[in-house]
Amino acid sequence: MAGPGLFKDMKKTFLFHAISAHFSNGLIPVAVLYLLLTLSTGSTYFEHTVEHLIVIVVMAIPVSFFSGIYDWKTKFRGAKAPIFIKKLRLSGLLFVLCISAVAIRLSIPDVMNRQGVEHWLYIVLLFSMLPVVTLLGHYGGKLSSLPKPQQKPPQKP
Repeated sequence: MAGPGLFKDMKKTFLFHAISAHFSNGLIPVAVLYLLLTLSTGSTYFEHTVEHLIVIVVMAIPVSFFSGIYDWKTKFRGAKAPIFIKKLRLSGLLFVLCISAVAIRLSIPDVMNRQGVEHWLYIVLLFSMLPVVTLLGHYGGKLSSLPKPQQKPPQKP
């Protein structure tokens, strides 16, 4: 059984944004893996897994985005450094790509059995998410390796 010290330590070191970002960014490569399995085997089971994963990711991206905004404002005092602007833009792009893929998949359930534009667009959207999450992780890693900004000393009245 975990002691009270463990929970106090977890409260001090809990990084909600890191957890939420890794959750959604980790599911996208898995979805692409299942897409590759679908393409190579034709199995509808693999394709249904892709659908489930990207629906979860669409729900997780806003959590990651807003927790990142909160961390940016609190830990980095909303600094307008280029790395933050890149992460904001990449997050928006990821959401657009993912919601577009989900919209295609939900509106055309047999999209993988077709050979039209929507079939190829769906595949391109899924593959396009990979470099986006890679860059988001790269920039997040750069930020997490930076020393924490110095806190301003309290002002004397």
